Amino acid sequence: MNNKKVLKRIFKYLKKYMPLIILSLIFAAASVAAQLYAPILQGNAIDEIIGPGSVNFTEIGKILAKLAIFVAITAVAQWIMNILNNNITYRVVNDVRTKAFNKLESLPLSYIDKKQYGEIVSNIVADIDQFSDGLLMGFSQLFTGVVTIVGTLIFMFSINVKISLIVVVLTPLSLFVASFIAKKTYNLFLKQSEKRGELTGLVDEMVGNEKVVQAFSYEDEAVERFDKINDELQEASLKATFFSSITNPSTRFINSLVYAGVGIFGALQVVRGSLSVGYLTCFLSYANQYTKPFNEISGVITELQNAFACAERVFSLIDEEAEVPDKDDAFVIEKAEGQIDINNVSFSYVKDKELITNLNLKVSHGQRVAIVGPTGCGKSTLINLLMRFYDVDEGEIKVDGHEIKSVTRESLRKNYGMVLQETWLKSGTVRDNIAYGKPDASMDEVIAAAKLTHAHSFIKRLPEGYDTVLTEDGGNLSQGQKQLLCITRVMLGIPPMLILDEATSSIDTRTEIRIQNAFAKMMKGRTSFIVAHRLSTIKEADIILVMKDGNIIEQGNHNELIEKQGFYYNLYNSQFAS
Repeated sequence: MNNKKVLKRIFKYLKKYMPLIILSLIFAAASVAAQLYAPILQGNAIDEIIGPGSVNFTEIGKILAKLAIFVAITAVAQWIMNILNNNITYRVVNDVRTKAFNKLESLPLSYIDKKQYGEIVSNIVADIDQFSDGLLMGFSQLFTGVVTIVGTLIFMFSINVKISLIVVVLTPLSLFVASFIAKKTYNLFLKQSEKRGELTGLVDEMVGNEKVVQAFSYEDEAVERFDKINDELQEASLKATFFSSITNPSTRFINSLVYAGVGIFGALQVVRGSLSVGYLTCFLSYANQYTKPFNEISGVITELQNAFACAERVFSLIDEEAEVPDKDDAFVIEKAEGQIDINNVSFSYVKDKELITNLNLKVSHGQRVAIVGPTGCGKSTLINLLMRFYDVDEGEIKVDGHEIKSVTRESLRKNYGMVLQETWLKSGTVRDNIAYGKPDASMDEVIAAAKLTHAHSFIKRLPEGYDTVLTEDGGNLSQGQKQLLCITRVMLGIPPMLILDEATSSIDTRTEIRIQNAFAKMMKGRTSFIVAHRLSTIKEADIILVMKDGNIIEQGNHNELIEKQGFYYNLYNSQFAS
């Protein structure tokens, strides 16, 4: 993506606000016209000063009254124009940020897994803020700058063509210098934006895992990583700022040449009597006003390079390929029976690295299926495929005879209740978190679910009970309490199918026994998948799938697998050697 493509994308967002843009241009023109008429009035006033004792105060008074009116018009027009420009900018930024966040919500999980969370946050927050600043400066100064240049030329040519030609001939030098520097700064600002994203990612990573950092005395290494990226950001920022800072003094030098040329040539015209002193003063004022926008525009162009670099990163996120949408005729499962068929399924996260190959499984309604095996064997991957967080590479998965690719994702996922080992709670009250999947649940239903999971007792001890506000990710609760709330969240809805992925890993043994009893009641008559490392928790499962290297190597209930004295037998005895 280059500047032209980015600019085209920005214009697409601007189209819907064209009436506001036209109105802003009208007020910009009114402001500039009033501003440019002022030097003529000043020149006329000077020409009324004929000599010592020969000053036409009456005429000067009239001119000053006119001047006051035009100054007021300029101020009001600029005020209204600024309001319009702010409206346009922040509406466009709101549209871009909304589209970026909506795209984030529609991206496949594979994209999120590959990216640093901090970098994505930087895209949607910091990069769009930088884009906003550049766009606002562009509207505020580019509009008035361009109108000022055009208006000044018209006024100058109406007064004296020869002096105006000097201005027109020397001006392109300023544009050439600004354009040359701007091209150099774009890549530097792009690198600055990328490094800012890396730094945000690292800070997010370290803050989110500070306990682990301190537990493993990783502070020095973390500081080294931070310093390295921070130094790279500093270098990129300094270079970008240095080159962009050259623009203004360079254009000012050219503009000074223009002003000197007008002064010298105008003075010669006054000596010859072909130009009055008042009009020379007027011309010098115009030369200043004409060259001033070039300084501003050069600064705007530099700022726009930063804005375009940030916009490119945001548009790259927006352009990411979204998750394959549901088919138009996709089937909606109202309430699943829980019949699962997995036929010849193969899947891998990396194309050249096989994980699950030719997997076959048939689960009947109401069966409790436990999945065990060493780390990395594909247990959680199978869960990802069942929930359609990832699509299979080959084969098919059916729910109640419907291939899940032909079922809407929303209805499929609503029929599963999932409790993961990783807890997640949003900022909000305890009640809001429990009712996350069922916002219309009554308080009695919420309390009943909490009592089933034995979370009610600790919730009542919180300062505001169910109305206690939790910080981000439940930071003011213990890990076990957070997991209890996640289990309660599922218990509230009790969908027809359940997935429990190490759901009680952070809970004490006594509470775990109680919750297992609650789970047993909840799983009755519901198809359930239980991923567990503690084999004592899955002894009552109807089917135990033993996975290794992406394949099911053993299958049966606990007693059958113990009798086989195979992989499961060894795995079980390694935990219960006595």
